[in-house]
Amino acid sequence: MALGYFKRQAAWRIAGISLSLAIITTPLIWYLSREQAESEVVALAMEESQRIMSHMAFDAAPESLSSSAALSARNATGGLFDIAEIYDRSGMKLAEAMTDSGERIERLLPKHGRPEYQRASYERVGLGDDLWVLRVFVPFSRTKSAGEPEILAYFEGVRVIPQWQREKMLRDALILALIVGGSALLCGLAIYPVVIHLARDNLRQAREILESHISITEALGRAIARRDSDTGAHNYRVAWLAARVGEHMGLPRKEMQGLIVGSFLHDVGKIGIPDAILLKPGRLDDDELEIMRTHVLQGEAIVADIEWLSDAADVVSGHHEKWDGSGYPRRLAGEEIPRNARIFAVADVFDALSSKRPYKDAQGFEAVINVIAQGAGRHFDPAIVERFVEIARSLHNRLAQCDEAACRELLRDKIKQYFGV
Repeated sequence: MALGYFKRQAAWRIAGISLSLAIITTPLIWYLSREQAESEVVALAMEESQRIMSHMAFDAAPESLSSSAALSARNATGGLFDIAEIYDRSGMKLAEAMTDSGERIERLLPKHGRPEYQRASYERVGLGDDLWVLRVFVPFSRTKSAGEPEILAYFEGVRVIPQWQREKMLRDALILALIVGGSALLCGLAIYPVVIHLARDNLRQAREILESHISITEALGRAIARRDSDTGAHNYRVAWLAARVGEHMGLPRKEMQGLIVGSFLHDVGKIGIPDAILLKPGRLDDDELEIMRTHVLQGEAIVADIEWLSDAADVVSGHHEKWDGSGYPRRLAGEEIPRNARIFAVADVFDALSSKRPYKDAQGFEAVINVIAQGAGRHFDPAIVERFVEIARSLHNRLAQCDEAACRELLRDKIKQYFGV
């Protein structure tokens, strides 16, 4: 189930990322490709203008310079340019030539003052009716003896991009954009099985580690129970009871995990209690009772040193505290006691009274519920008692049919549910 959920999540996330990349890169590549195609046209136009201007006689007399400029302007039109204008170094127009297309658009072009630019540049001009015009501005210069550039003339050319060329540029840009966008989607498709394979392997390893943790925890709980002359069924029952109450109260997953493990290992500190006290058949004297009560602090120390068991600390440290503050070891009261410990306290007493032990018989359901109800506000959290009573009959009936193996399976089902095993 965990892998299936991960597959769905991975599929949605990879698809989302791939689609987002496609949405972002497709128009971006389309724009950049169109700009690149346009730049290539402009670069060719600028190169052509430089070639044309290089044949002008800039040192000739004014009449000869004008003739040379007129010839250069005519040579420029009909090829790359529809309008060609040449200005002298002071910005006065020397010559102008245009094609029929140039004459139709000349009056639509934005006007400008005398040219004074130092670098070649261009602009795109939209003239409506799908007219796409490129306008280039090229200063023609030579280097002085001192190494500084000297402007000799200015060339301005206008090119009306033909419909076929415009469509080709846009089509080529669109094709490239779609290829890039499609590649992003294909990368997502290619990555998905790799991610799933790695996830499956990681999940398998995580499950193996988790199962080993649970097995060790279970073995530790059984060892403690047997040392305390118990079969271990109590730990299974009380952990299952606490989990069912936690479910009924709507505890979040993380808290449920701590409740289950803490309930199963609530008496883990008894491993440090001497046998003479732990297994004493009669009542303990005051000194022995004080030593017995140290099992809570010893249990805290054990679970605190093991990261996997850290969530169990609330139950281990607080399962002998009482709502009225008369418990131990810290005499916590009310909501100072961790919620998981308050839940466990009800489940623990309920199971202890309902179960047959070597030294006592099991009490009937009504008698047990009366004890629980009388303890509300003193031993137990009244709100938890109220919620517990709502489901107590069904819990009692279910456990009445269970031996240790069946109780173990009940708890294993909860472990599978909340630990993903």
